[in-house]
Amino acid sequence: MSEKNVKQPDTAFASPRFVNTGNFMRMERTKSAEGLDFAIYGVPFDTASSYRTGARFGPQGIRNISVMMKTNHPIHEVNILDYLKGADMGDVNVVPGYILPTYDAIEEFTASIVNEGAIPIALGGDHSITLGELRAVAKKHGPVSLIHFDSHADINDEVFGEKYNHGTPFRRAIEEGLIDPHTSIQIGMRGSLYDAGEFKLAKELGLRTIPTHEVREMGIPKVIEEIKERVGDNKAFLTIDIDFFDPAYAPATGTPEVGGYTSLEGLTFVRGLKDINFVGMDMVEVAPNYDVAEITSLLAANVVFEFLSILALQKKNEADGKGEK
Repeated sequence: MSEKNVKQPDTAFASPRFVNTGNFMRMERTKSAEGLDFAIYGVPFDTASSYRTGARFGPQGIRNISVMMKTNHPIHEVNILDYLKGADMGDVNVVPGYILPTYDAIEEFTASIVNEGAIPIALGGDHSITLGELRAVAKKHGPVSLIHFDSHADINDEVFGEKYNHGTPFRRAIEEGLIDPHTSIQIGMRGSLYDAGEFKLAKELGLRTIPTHEVREMGIPKVIEEIKERVGDNKAFLTIDIDFFDPAYAPATGTPEVGGYTSLEGLTFVRGLKDINFVGMDMVEVAPNYDVAEITSLLAANVVFEFLSILALQKKNEADGKGEK
């Protein structure tokens, strides 16, 4: 086993799960991403929420319940920390109530990760934070392909007359040249709309949007294949809004929408992306104050674990000489 794989989190046999909490999966806390394959960090900002606030406590809630996660993935048959070196880098020092300086802080923090060659994995926070992350990622990698799971497209031009809101980040990202809309894809949109032509607008912007009613008609395996075909070998950023899931499985979010996905369906989607060339990821809109028995935070932690597992599987396949990501 290589030197970088020596550090493993304490097992529940050696240290109870409720001891020494505060880091994702009780990983090592570091201030630098030097030498890391991935870095977990929190972006506790929810000032751009349009309905219920509380996602500022998302990073804390996800970390707290992440002590339930073990390091071995039973389907991929891989221990994530046998093939990856990662750590929790703490939180971005956001500026509550002020989105522009917060964007600067997010970009600077994310850049400190990507410039070291590590993959940034952010815990939100509302969905506005993704724009700051994408600014840093695009400066390093150029425009990336966006894979977006959500119940909302987040492509509004303005919300309450403001350009920066959790309903506008991907409109801004396209305008700023941070993502390539023609290789990007959105999955899961559903619910009532202010603009009946929103899906048409997404197409005009160059995006491929597969709303929930189409997902149900196509089936998850076919949607996964379309994601792969759309993204190809391009560098990709994965963003997942917890309201992609039905509120029966994830009640703790700011703008819930009924008719969504089960926890298993969501995990199946992520598992299916094992061939994608990822350069970043975030998990947003978890608002623990509205939770029941921490089920929303637990689901979010599992989604992040699934993402880490496919990164580890890619490393394993490379080490085994299979020529796969």
